[in-house]
Amino acid sequence: MVTAIFFYLFSTLAIASAAFVVLARNPVHAVLFLILTFFNAAGLFVLLNAEFLAMLLVVVYVGAVAVLFLFVVMMLDVDFAELKAGFIKNAPVGALVGGVVLAELVALFAFHGLDVAPGKIAAAAVPSDLTNTEALGQILYTKYVYFFQTAGMVLLVAMIGAIVLTLRHREGVKRQSISEQVARGPATGMEVVKVPSGGYTVPPVARPKTPEAAE
Repeated sequence: MVTAIFFYLFSTLAIASAAFVVLARNPVHAVLFLILTFFNAAGLFVLLNAEFLAMLLVVVYVGAVAVLFLFVVMMLDVDFAELKAGFIKNAPVGALVGGVVLAELVALFAFHGLDVAPGKIAAAAVPSDLTNTEALGQILYTKYVYFFQTAGMVLLVAMIGAIVLTLRHREGVKRQSISEQVARGPATGMEVVKVPSGGYTVPPVARPKTPEAAE
């Protein structure tokens, strides 16, 4: 009974906060609602006896990703009015994708149902002789190790591609050249100028005149 109460509490808060992530006008508020969504999802993982995934969600997503989003939104001068200008233009595509996902969910529940027959005991997600972390490690690094490495390579390629696409070389900007710095010597790094005696004077600094001095 207590587990069911916490399940409905966490799930309701997660759905509501996820909706506010999309509906919030202020991007900072949207990121804060995203953090709340992560915490409620972590609570659901705890109810499923997946404590490692719950802590991973809090530490990685809340402690790194969500805070990074918040700093990016607060520090960068993003023109959100311009970003929202294309919402109406892309609304039909978004509605089409949402309709396909909704149709898939309806078909899934129509053919398989919720499968909540009373008295049915679900199989344990973690073997009794292993902890949650050990069972997850065996699955990732033994049974599905090649898929795990492939996913890591895909993410690495995506990261490199995003850096390459966003990198812009502007003309007139000074850039560091380590090879030229290392190759510098006395001939290129220092210039000796011989000034004849009395042939060069420092011009006086022009000072603004005060009204008293002008009179």
